[in-house]
Amino acid sequence: MSTASRLALAAHDAAGALQPTPCTQTRYLKLPHGQLAYDDTGGSGPLVLAIPGMGDLRSEYRALRPLLWRAGYRVVTMDIRGHGQTSAWWDDYSACAVGHDALTLIAHLRAGPAVILGNSFAAGSALWAAHDAPQQVCGVVLLGPVVRDGQPPWWARAAVAVGFAGPWRVAFWLAFWESLFPARKPADHAVARAALAANLREPGRMAALRTMIGISKADTEAIVARSRVPALVVMGTRDPDFPDPIAEANWLGGQLGTRPVLIEGAGHYPHLEMPEHVAPALLAFLARAAGRR
Repeated sequence: MSTASRLALAAHDAAGALQPTPCTQTRYLKLPHGQLAYDDTGGSGPLVLAIPGMGDLRSEYRALRPLLWRAGYRVVTMDIRGHGQTSAWWDDYSACAVGHDALTLIAHLRAGPAVILGNSFAAGSALWAAHDAPQQVCGVVLLGPVVRDGQPPWWARAAVAVGFAGPWRVAFWLAFWESLFPARKPADHAVARAALAANLREPGRMAALRTMIGISKADTEAIVARSRVPALVVMGTRDPDFPDPIAEANWLGGQLGTRPVLIEGAGHYPHLEMPEHVAPALLAFLARAAGRR
């Protein structure tokens, strides 16, 4: 399929004509300290592994998964440590550890090299996987990437401490999560919210999330400029995770030697808010990185 055909398919799909992907069931990969949950469209196409950000589920890729599968890719989405159907309790919740989980999964599938998609915190996981095993990663797509420490004001730090301190912690996180969609919410947003709320109420889930939030990203920032795999940076211009999301995207793009794709008006989930704007750039990048034309 030509690149032009892929772009036309992306525009058609993201406009609302998505067809379902093959019915898949949750699969598990046993690791030394827990089990990793994932799903897999199967097929013989190039592998795309999608990793959600902290405080969310692998279903956050539900708008991209069908169009990537229809474009000929094998799409695998995984739940990160502490989240979804992956085990809640781990000895390490860092971006580096999640990146190593991704590499273990790629090796298990025997389908590499892969293009890894990472949203928010998991953008760092994609970079770590590429850093530690570049032969297994042929490209990274960084969506709303959080790869270095910010400097929140004291009142923001206090709000987080209070928000996670009591029985209101799930409601606190969901209120924050809702704010990450400033432009529009997907049609199935209420269903996704209910699923996320139910998951976060399970034992250990909020403790894992709170631990992740507290982990410094200084180690991830240190490897950014050393990355040598092709990269695509996608940032919403109204991403509330950053004081200046455009400046952050330009900084990261400059470090990686790529021009960022800015999605006007989108927040922290541009691939859910405005998939029709993300899809053309994503499919064009995949065609180059995965060697498909």
